[in-house]
Amino acid sequence: QLYLEESGGGLVQPGGSLRLSCAASGHTSSSYTMGWFRQGPGRERKFVAAVSWSGRATFYADSLKGRFTISRDNAKNTVYLQMSSLNPDDTAVYYCAADLNGSSWYDNPHEYDYWGQGTQVTVSS
Repeated sequence: QLYLEESGGGLVQPGGSLRLSCAASGHTSSSYTMGWFRQGPGRERKFVAAVSWSGRATFYADSLKGRFTISRDNAKNTVYLQMSSLNPDDTAVYYCAADLNGSSWYDNPHEYDYWGQGTQVTVSS
């Protein structure tokens, strides 16, 4: 199995930046796509970003492209989400997920096989 653990969430002021990390353990030698999703209070879980195993292909929700950057360091078994120009609408629990099947539907949470427990991000003054 693959185990995922997010970290780096917390309280940040509007306009600020925050960097989330997701550490993977288990059979980390497998090639997998990593995605970030978020879920606000009373909302559905939504796609944020995804990165291929090589790190050379990245994908973003249209509304977030330009503010969020996803990257990964396979030597550290870690994926990152750099968030900037944060606003209160970004407040949510952020989850990382791994897709071991190489699906092209990277924005569909049902395509992902393993999930972390989530980390809370709150944007408020």
